[in-house]
Order: sequence, then C-alpha cells, then structure tokens
Amino acid sequence: MTVTQPDVTVVVGAYEAMPYLVECLASVEAQTIDPGRIEVIAVDDGSTDGTGEYLEEFADRAPMPVTVIRQENSGGPSGPRNVGLGKAAGRYVFFLDADDRLGPEALERMVAMADRAGTDVVLGRVEGVNRGAPKSMWGRTLERTDVFSSNIKFTLSAQKLFRRSLLDRHGMRFDESLFTGEDALFTMEAYLRADGVSVVADHTCYYLVGRDDGKHVTRSGGYALRFDSARALMRLIADLVPEGPRRDRLMVRPFTVTLLPQFGPRFLKDGDDVRRHKLELAQPLMAAHWTEGVAGLLKVEERLRLHLVAERRPELLGDVLEFVRAKQQAPALLEKRGRRVYLGYPHFRDRAAGIPDSVYLASPHEARAVPGYREGGTGSLLRRAARRARRALASSGGVTPGGTAAAA
Repeated sequence: MTVTQPDVTVVVGAYEAMPYLVECLASVEAQTIDPGRIEVIAVDDGSTDGTGEYLEEFADRAPMPVTVIRQENSGGPSGPRNVGLGKAAGRYVFFLDADDRLGPEALERMVAMADRAGTDVVLGRVEGVNRGAPKSMWGRTLERTDVFSSNIKFTLSAQKLFRRSLLDRHGMRFDESLFTGEDALFTMEAYLRADGVSVVADHTCYYLVGRDDGKHVTRSGGYALRFDSARALMRLIADLVPEGPRRDRLMVRPFTVTLLPQFGPRFLKDGDDVRRHKLELAQPLMAAHWTEGVAGLLKVEERLRLHLVAERRPELLGDVLEFVRAKQQAPALLEKRGRRVYLGYPHFRDRAAGIPDSVYLASPHEARAVPGYREGGTGSLLRRAARRARRALASSGGVTPGGTAAAA
C-alpha cells in the first residue's frame, strides 16, 4: 500500500508547557485541513509537569498521525525543533510553540497559498494574547513578495510555513549555540534563500500567548546573549547580501530590534562594568556593519544613540537617554527654506561634543511632521535620479551598484 505524503508537518517543541499545551493541541485538532494531510511531530524537551504524558494521550486519540519524542532537556528551543524537522515527512513544515495556538483554518489557508503562489515561505497573520505581536507586515495579503520590498524582516519568529525542500536543499537547521534569536537567524535565511514569500494578512493564523508565569523564551537570557543574536544575524545578512542599499535595509532590523534596546533608558541603570562591557561587545558590530546607508534609514534619536555607541561616548549617550526618558520633544530647526530639518536632541551643534550635523538631520518621513517643512530640493532630486538609474539598470539586466547614502 502506498503511503501518501502529508502536506504539512506540524513540529511542536514542548518544555514545561502545561496547561497551555491543552489549548495548543486543541487548535491543531480543530484545523479544517483533512487530518490525512497533516502529521504532528511533538518533542518533549525533558518536562516534569506532565507535558510528555499529555502529548502521549493526545497521540492516542488524535485524528492525524502524531509522533511523540521524549528527550532530556536541551536548554533551548533549537534542539527540539531540529529533532522534529529531522523526522518531518510533509511537503511543508510549520513550527508551533507549545504555549501558543493556531487560528481556525490556518494550515488549510497557508498550504493553499503556498501551492497557488509557488512560494517557499508563508506568513499567516499573528495576534497577541496577553502580549504584543508584530503589526507592520499585515497591511494586505501578498501572494508573492520578498524581504527587501516588504516589512516581513520585522517578524522573524519561526512560526511560519516553510517548504521543506528549501530547508533540505540548504541544510537549514536552528543554531543550537544560540539561546535567544535562533529563530530570527533561521527565518531570515529562509527569506533570503526563498523563491518568493507569501503573506496571509486577512485571516488570523496564529495566536502568540503570553504566559502568566513569565517563562516565555523571549523573556529569558542576559544581555550578552542579545549581542550574540545580533552578531549572528548581522553576519548572515553580510554573507548573503552584497554591500549596498539592500543590505543596509536588512541591517536596520538587528540594529534597531536587537542592539538599540541595550542602549536605551535601561543603560542608565546599568553599573559601570556592565556599561563598559556592552560598549565592548558593540564595537566589532558597529565597525563591521554600521554604515551611512543604515544610519540614513533610522530616526534621528535612534541614529544619534548608535552614533554615540560607535564613537564610545557613554557620557554623551547618558545625556541623550535622560532626554528620552523625560519624554522631551526635540525642537526642530528648519534651514534651506524649509527643505532641511534638524532635530535638536542634546549636543546638537555643541562644538565640544563634535557630533556631525548629519546625525541630527531628519529623513523626509520624520520631517513631514514638522510645520513649514517643504519636501524636495537638491537632495531629493539626486535621490530620485539615483532611483531612476537603478531601475534602468535592473530593467536592462545590469547589476545594481552598491553604495551608501550621501552625507548631508
């Protein structure tokens, strides 16, 4: 008898997941996709709260094939996911965290989208339950997009539908040496290697559940692990994307989401040794990946903080953070007949500080909120001309040249 290949393998990595696991598995059982089209690989990572026993009970009664693997605790989510991925037989793989749950019709809709569009990764709309969830990428459903022309770089969790042949072709697995950000590394690589990405924005496919006991993995780990995560993601982007505007756009993610919070208001509460250590950990990342192109894509306050990190100016950074913590609004200075806007955060045009004016120059997006701003001028004309030249090169089959933003 021929065994039909399942459409999707749901990999559930579980550690001390009770009672959240009950609703998680109920959401799998309630999926509208035919049970014969899915399989579940559940890995109990050394739980002591009844997680493993409940998984085995579910396997006995579930309408779809369920394989339960019980192992000693691995210390993080990567190990169980890799074990499940190694056993997967489906055309697609979906990683489901044991404290979260699937939305109704989620698997049916995502598999249908991947088959229709021929894409390798599908993102289903995510909502938070007692916690936040990413929002900027759900504006509209997209049958085919990529990481450069959408906001999907701001959702790098592993809860996506991945075409298994993509993962196998590139030998992709979760990095078990990372204890935070391992999903970001895996998902970014999938985005970059994928033949197209789809976004299902008109139906909630996944619910991120905030645990009452505070044990969700994203809340754990010390600050040094965050630098490890940023380093790994920056290295991956640099390895797979040539130098230039496209790389700069992706680098915005690790700089703003992973690195910048380490130099936010909490930095004021850090002891001197921790401050020094954070600056030491940041230096090689800033030296290798901080460019004018990246800086030009950030808000003034973000750019200023990272500029001071790059320059190792903790005393000036402290002044900026005090200003931010007090929720003060930076005064705007209009020059060039309103076509140029500077935001007067601390040490603007302070000769002793010596910070370049370009650090305080608002992008058009930020400047539009300033009364009297007139968009246009030489800088905009040059940018439009550069964009036209890049489009002409692309349409003629030429290679788009790299480069960084012009200094103001």
